[in-house]
Amino acid sequence: MTHKQKKYHVLLTEAHDTYEKALRAHAYYKVHDQNISQDLVQNTFMKTWLYLVKGGKIEAMKAFLYHVLNHLIIDEYRKRKTASLDALLEKGFEPSIDDEGRLSNVFDGKKAIILISKLPEKYREVIKMRFILDLSLGEISDITNQPKNTIAVQIHRGLFKLKLLCDCPQSHLS
Repeated sequence: MTHKQKKYHVLLTEAHDTYEKALRAHAYYKVHDQNISQDLVQNTFMKTWLYLVKGGKIEAMKAFLYHVLNHLIIDEYRKRKTASLDALLEKGFEPSIDDEGRLSNVFDGKKAIILISKLPEKYREVIKMRFILDLSLGEISDITNQPKNTIAVQIHRGLFKLKLLCDCPQSHLS
């Protein structure tokens, strides 16, 4: 192993130890299959390794890993075959109706994303990076070239505006 490859090995091992669990959870949330999500995360690190070996530069490792993973998830969606309901029923699948809690979370999440899209641009972007992409203040600061304090203030003000939007009647949301 060359000196450069050792450096990349250490870098990716540290990134794997730090982000692998969160990446796997993100992938599982998107594809709903444990094995596929593990494969996607492994492929994410393999693609990152290949990118580094080819001379690529990575400014924010976490953001880069999520970017690669999201593209792999999209590829997975595109190649996934749909199964007919009859075939699923023959295999023993029975749809359950007891998903009220999960549906409530899904609807609340969709409502939050809709409300975030109604925020002014400077708040919307930092809120998305912080709470949807789960980036730290430092990572957001690096991406936006703004001081951490400015980012923290924008997130605080954005959350305040988001709370105001949540408290308004439903008729104003459409």
